[in-house]
Amino acid sequence: MRVPRIFVMALMAMLALPAARAQQLANAPVQQLDLKRYLGEWHEIAHLPMFFQRQCVDTISAAYRSLPDGQVSVHNACRTRDGQMDASDGVARTTPVAGALKVRFAPSWLAWVPWVWADYWVLEVDPEYRWALVGSPSRNYLWVLSRDAHMQRSQFEALRHRAQLRGYPIERLVMSAPLD
Repeated sequence: MRVPRIFVMALMAMLALPAARAQQLANAPVQQLDLKRYLGEWHEIAHLPMFFQRQCVDTISAAYRSLPDGQVSVHNACRTRDGQMDASDGVARTTPVAGALKVRFAPSWLAWVPWVWADYWVLEVDPEYRWALVGSPSRNYLWVLSRDAHMQRSQFEALRHRAQLRGYPIERLVMSAPLD
């Protein structure tokens, strides 16, 4: 008995749906984030190329501090090609989703404009808050962060692999700190 081609195609599509849905769900922020533990100094180990970091060559860091209004101050810094330090300041706010924050580097008078707020998803965080994998739902942004200025190669490779499983283009990762 010959099975009609349309039936085979429909069956293949139905079988692919759970895999596609699992992939979509895999790119979600952590379900629990202790923001107080997340605050503090982080060192960037690697990132996907982005316009705002084009001048950075290394010594890239982010410092998060609690603000009286419940928001979080964000201070990003890096060393540029000419050896100078460059920095930018912004603010982050929580969202109803635990590991999903919104970050703004535009002036405060533009805070009412929705598109000045960017998605900042904590995708994974170490139980001891020693490292974090941060991205965006678009998969255009990805950072590997560590409390130390370096990371064990095996830990980095594991995070890199899990980012790939989430659909991030890891072949474009730019290293910004040494691996041990």
